[in-house]
Amino acid sequence: MTPRNVTGISEFLLLGFSERAELQPLILGLFLSMYLITVFGNLLIILAVSSDSHLHTPMYFFLSHLSSVDICFTSTTVPKMLVNIQTESNAITYAGCITQMYFFILLVGLDDFLLAVMAYDRFVAICHPLHYTVIMNPQLCGLLVLLTWIVSNLNSLLQTLMVLRLSFHGKVKIPHYFCELNQMVKLASSDTFLNDMVLYFAAVLLAVVPLAGILYSYFKIVSSVRRIASAQGKYKAFSTCVSHLSAVSLFYCTSLGVYLSSEDTHSSHSRVIASVMYTVVTPMLNPFIYSLRNKDIKRALKAFFRITAVKWPLVFGPRRPHG
Repeated sequence: MTPRNVTGISEFLLLGFSERAELQPLILGLFLSMYLITVFGNLLIILAVSSDSHLHTPMYFFLSHLSSVDICFTSTTVPKMLVNIQTESNAITYAGCITQMYFFILLVGLDDFLLAVMAYDRFVAICHPLHYTVIMNPQLCGLLVLLTWIVSNLNSLLQTLMVLRLSFHGKVKIPHYFCELNQMVKLASSDTFLNDMVLYFAAVLLAVVPLAGILYSYFKIVSSVRRIASAQGKYKAFSTCVSHLSAVSLFYCTSLGVYLSSEDTHSSHSRVIASVMYTVVTPMLNPFIYSLRNKDIKRALKAFFRITAVKWPLVFGPRRPHG
């Protein structure tokens, strides 16, 4: 099958949240604030992990990758929406829409698989603590991240090629603030049966399989924790999973809620609002979820800022005049 562009159009229109002019400054300010918090918060996680040798462990290795993906995930959709609001234009080029869709699908897949890999890491740490360093060696950690990139890239490439074979005619209006795959397929004027089949297969691969792995890991974790005699030991073992469980629940509940809800019970506007939860809110909250209860992250950030505060005057301080 050869990908072909037979659309006859050069751009799409992103309808966004509201066409009311008086609401645009509010939407602009709200999403700009959330975007900046997301980028800054996840950057802090990455800096903390990279600057502290005590955090060079599998758990924080995966967490830093998740933070990097979350920054890219939000950057795929929000900046374009902010530019459109600022310029009072809803247009996005055909090439821009396809590119945005490719990276969005890629990063959603990476989020899914990284959350599953992190659940496996917690499973090994709690259920096989004596063999943890042997099992979760640097080679396996690198291989797991590499596999998530390969599978997510292949899925994203396949989905994009499937959209490229579709034809679009007239003034295509996408009832969303980004080029969402489901909406693109629905708006096509050609047969979409093959696209729907590939979409369902990808949903099983990217949602059901990782989620099943996460549920199985935590089933085994709960079984192991119940066998611990002391209450303090149970609390210590399970407290290491609270942050990850919170992130998993937030991501999957919101994303599955959007895609499993029927069109009859949710208007397209409601689905757009719901999509914000997993595309913007979840990446913004992840740094808080992983750092508020984490003493290691707090300690690493304090040390980082302390070192920065000492070095800053030395690098940028005023120079004494010669002579």
